Amino acid sequence: MPTAEIQPTRSELLDVKRKIVLTINGHKILKLKRDGLILEFFKILEEAKDIRGEIAKRYSEAMTKIAIADAVDGVLAVRSAALAISVEPRIELFTRNLMGVVVPEIESTTIRTRPEDRGYGILGTSPHIDLATGAFQKLVESIVQAAELETTMRRLLDEIERTKRRVNALEFKVLPDLEDAKRFIQMRLEEMERDNIFRLKRIKGKAK
Repeated sequence: MPTAEIQPTRSELLDVKRKIVLTINGHKILKLKRDGLILEFFKILEEAKDIRGEIAKRYSEAMTKIAIADAVDGVLAVRSAALAISVEPRIELFTRNLMGVVVPEIESTTIRTRPEDRGYGILGTSPHIDLATGAFQKLVESIVQAAELETTMRRLLDEIERTKRRVNALEFKVLPDLEDAKRFIQMRLEEMERDNIFRLKRIKGKAK
């Protein structure tokens, strides 16, 4: 804060001191928020790692089962069964508040269905097609869950960065400027007080 803009008055000093207290309190709150967001981020990161491992595992299982179904029933039969599926997955997107950050909450329905509800004739297909279908449905469930977690992580990261910038601005810019302003006002008030005392002494001396 340029000293030319500072009014060296007692009311200004009180105002600066009030701003310092507010800045210190705001800095503490933002640091707590930043630390909380970081903890939440790492918690979700562990879940995301687990779900990624699950996706890799389920993808491998699904590809193995579809290969078996192709070999046993034939590619045409597998494709016919896939085209006959009438129930489409339905995904609904909601939001929730996580420490002040709006994050997605995905609710999926009709992804995993019973064999008799899939639309193709159970009697006309082998169990291998059912197994492959079930494996891919599980894979899709994991992908949806991963999408929710990774979007949440990105939003948390953005908020962590914003909060860190605000914490640093308060700590390294706003607070030092206010402290400098306080010292300047105090110094000027002390100088003015000394000048007044000196002036009073001169007036008393002349009066005598």
